[in-house]
Amino acid sequence: MTGLLTPQEASALWLSIEVAVWCVVFLAVPGTVTGWLLARGQFRGKAVAEVIVHLPLVLPPVVTGYLLLLLLGREGPIGGLLEGAFGVSVAFTWWAAVLASAVVSFPLMVRAVKLSVELVDQRLEHAAATLGASPLQVWLRVTLPLSLPGVLTGLVLAFARSLGEFGATITFAGNIAGETQTLPLALYNFTQIPGGEGAATRLVVVSVLVSFAAMLASELAAKRLSRMLGGKA
Repeated sequence: MTGLLTPQEASALWLSIEVAVWCVVFLAVPGTVTGWLLARGQFRGKAVAEVIVHLPLVLPPVVTGYLLLLLLGREGPIGGLLEGAFGVSVAFTWWAAVLASAVVSFPLMVRAVKLSVELVDQRLEHAAATLGASPLQVWLRVTLPLSLPGVLTGLVLAFARSLGEFGATITFAGNIAGETQTLPLALYNFTQIPGGEGAATRLVVVSVLVSFAAMLASELAAKRLSRMLGGKA
């Protein structure tokens, strides 16, 4: 596929895939745990916590990116601390693109896990507990295996959302060719220059193919996992 693209287009493609993969890596554990807590946990302020977790779904992505810039920019409280103490700058770097994608994708991951955990029969969890299993053992041996299809779905949704992320990325990470310019940003660039229609069309096709492949792989893996779990039941 990359042989049909120019170096700039291929760079945007591989950067998008790298950012999406790292986004999934960072979200796997916190997204799964948060989804379980919202499904099974009973604590004060749970409704507020759910609103905060899902807020990036309804906020304009540019707003999310700007809030990240305020917090993690060189003048921000966290960004200034990192810069002063460790000489680390996050904004307008490759890691900023990963972080922007992760924040925007987090609600999708959490929602998929939460819905999957809610479908797990609590009688199985109670039975494991009465047999002496600790809450952690119940989660690891009963809840997590039975909710794996939802976890997988959440990870793929996060991956696909990361591939399409634009607003938060351009605000927090910028549009730097070869460093933070992902597929959506490169596509935007080509639509703004004369004669860029061919490159824009190629990137649209590539985006559709990659997203389609990710969703198809998710469906096949989820069905296979469901059959495996059904066979063990």
